[in-house]
Amino acid sequence: MSPLPTQVHPAATRSLEAWHAMVARGDLGELEAIVHPDAVFRSPMAINAYRPRPALLLALRTVVTIFKNFTYHRQLASADGLSVVLEFSALVNDKQIKGIDLIRFDDEGRIVEFEVMVRPLNGLQELGAEMGARLGQTLPAFKFKA
Repeated sequence: MSPLPTQVHPAATRSLEAWHAMVARGDLGELEAIVHPDAVFRSPMAINAYRPRPALLLALRTVVTIFKNFTYHRQLASADGLSVVLEFSALVNDKQIKGIDLIRFDDEGRIVEFEVMVRPLNGLQELGAEMGARLGQTLPAFKFKA
């Protein structure tokens, strides 16, 4: 097993900096610029992934309106510097959650895969209910079997 790099790939670093700035503002309006057109989103609520870019944009732009007190705590990178894990915590209504964002970038720094994992179960259920209330049947139209 090779050691983890001390830095993320330079192109991915630029996109991560843009991502963190958008999250800090609570405005993901510029997200499309750092997401590959064929990007995949993996929800903690669904077994099947969603694609392409519009599904990822819809999911992330919606969740930013649900999370309160959102904070990233740690960042880990793969050996090639093109995949990162961001550990976070947030509130969904009155439920405290912990989670991770697993983000994979291409060589140009565009997000090609964004996967979210959340615990505990009651927080995940609360998140699913809030996402469902906001998105209704919109997001399921993007599902595909991977």
